[in-house]
Amino acid sequence: MKNDAAVKIDNLKKEINEHNYNYYVLNDPKISDYEYDQLYNNLVKLEEENPKLITDDSPTQRVGSDLTKEFKSVQHSRPMLSLSNTYNEDELKDFEKRLKNILGDDAQIEYVAELKIDGVSISLKYVKGKLAQAATRGDGTTGEEITVNAKTIHAIPLKVDVASQEKYDLSEFEVRGEVFMEFTAFEKLNKEREALGEKIFANPRNSSAGTLKMQDPKIVAKRPLDIFVYYLISNNTDFVSQTDNLELLKQLGFKVNINYEYCKSIEEVIDFCNHWEEKRHELRYEIDGVVIKVNSIAQQNELGNVAKSPRWATAFKFKAKQAETIINEIRWQVGRTGALTPVAELESVFLAGSTISRATLHNIDEIRRKDIRVGDTVKIEKGGDVIPKVVEVIKERRGENSKETELPDKCPVCGTEVFKPENEVLYYCVNNQCPAILKASLQHFAARGAMDIEGLGESIINLFVDEGLLKSFSDIYSLKEHREKLVDFEKFGERKVQNLFDGIEKSKEKEFAKVLFALGIRYVGSGVASKLAEHFSNIENLMNANEEEISSIHEIGPSVSKSVVDFFSSDQNKELINSLKNTGLKFEVAEKKISRNIFDGKSFVLTGTLSAMTRDEAKDKIISFGGKVVSSVSKNTDYVFAGEKAGSKLKKAEQLGIKIINEEDFQKMISE
Repeated sequence: MKNDAAVKIDNLKKEINEHNYNYYVLNDPKISDYEYDQLYNNLVKLEEENPKLITDDSPTQRVGSDLTKEFKSVQHSRPMLSLSNTYNEDELKDFEKRLKNILGDDAQIEYVAELKIDGVSISLKYVKGKLAQAATRGDGTTGEEITVNAKTIHAIPLKVDVASQEKYDLSEFEVRGEVFMEFTAFEKLNKEREALGEKIFANPRNSSAGTLKMQDPKIVAKRPLDIFVYYLISNNTDFVSQTDNLELLKQLGFKVNINYEYCKSIEEVIDFCNHWEEKRHELRYEIDGVVIKVNSIAQQNELGNVAKSPRWATAFKFKAKQAETIINEIRWQVGRTGALTPVAELESVFLAGSTISRATLHNIDEIRRKDIRVGDTVKIEKGGDVIPKVVEVIKERRGENSKETELPDKCPVCGTEVFKPENEVLYYCVNNQCPAILKASLQHFAARGAMDIEGLGESIINLFVDEGLLKSFSDIYSLKEHREKLVDFEKFGERKVQNLFDGIEKSKEKEFAKVLFALGIRYVGSGVASKLAEHFSNIENLMNANEEEISSIHEIGPSVSKSVVDFFSSDQNKELINSLKNTGLKFEVAEKKISRNIFDGKSFVLTGTLSAMTRDEAKDKIISFGGKVVSSVSKNTDYVFAGEKAGSKLKKAEQLGIKIINEEDFQKMISE
């Protein structure tokens, strides 16, 4: 039996958690702040007297004392996909047409419409009811662990009562949500920073993102972060609908935005979107649209995903907010491909939560079409509430001495004559040694999602290029030869230089797909790089491939294949690959992925609870042996790997005659 102290501590924890739920989730406090503090202090005192009774899920453990020196990478169990966008009623109706093309014209499709919070996406994993891990979205496949900081957000429960949900196996589950700041809390934070002489934040979203990545959880705890959760995942149980999941999340004690609606038709979805576009200003937090999801989980599984987004969901983006300002200057930027892009330098103006001083003008054709000139008064907006752009010129305010904007005939950085390829609107600098191209290429190479070299940001790269230390990617791996010079740079020193060298050395661990993406081949994004790496296994096979071989890969078209072949036909790029090989970078897929493909081309569906391994471990093993794991059972499924309490997926497999295996069968297959 528990002693008196243990009983008192348990009762206090339950009482405090209940009051936290009332205050932070329901916004309906039942006791005064003083009474709450008394309960909390009593718990602190009891735990100090009985340190062995302190548990990770105690309310006193929300704020850790240790600094986070490094945010570890976390592989998401399922990708945190982005959403496709719609902007009007016709596009929403087209969304439904695409659904019916797959589900059938007679399919009855119902929806859930939820407000699209303008915040930061995170994933929360719970094991046996306790918060085990929190992670950022990252690139959708890999995020960063922020568990210590997430614990400081009072609306995130440290422990939930999974035993009360007998209908579901919630021994392990994941919740996804959006961290944000309310307008009043954000304004208060900025006033406090301004009073202390600190730099103020541009908007609530940026401050939320920056706060989640702070090293000191004590500072994070002082920031007014909040969360709405919107998605529930469990590999151990089969859910029926999104509405049921939202209700389950509320029952478990999570904070769910109340402004969602079950819609029986796309017309009801459209009414919901129109309503909130008009009423968005009445909310205490920023939204930039509505997320529309197919309500049925079975239909979601049948619809599946495309490369970057689910087919069963879309975002309806609200019309962007506008403001008026003046163009002071038009500058031409040179990107890593050599493309010249015009940028308007503006009189600063506050718009949609941030101060805008620059806006993209896209290309010279766009400038001529809108007749944009220096000195013009213009209307600007944030495209998708993110990227500022010039919408129109207010020509009646134009000055008498206004001059048309001309395209430079030479690169503004290196002076090389510009070139316009056939069938393109952009003009290019074709000098591979142009400092602007080199700097932008190096920034891409070192960026997160590519080689992720900590300490090698834009300002450092610009300095090193200007000093002649970096002339190609391979020079990064020779920087250690210049240690003495680097240490002498302003604001550098032994420690900063060593951290940079450590980051460079760590980048050598990046897998082949990341290295391929980092090369900056035109049209080869991270997704395409992964497909190429998986298909060709090593750089030699890819370099020797022709356009037809590359185009034969699923979802890779002629633009990509031509760009890849052109890149590797260059002697300069061949030399670059050889020099990077010599630095120790990985130019082949890990051996386990190319030599033990016993499941090559085979698809697996996992269902039920496993005993000898977790679902993620089983998934990793299947992939390591060349197979793939899919979410729903179909006639194309090769195996259903079933554990205990397997549900509808097992029944469907039996109906379709799909081969069903258990853990013993699986272990035997990989052993043989």
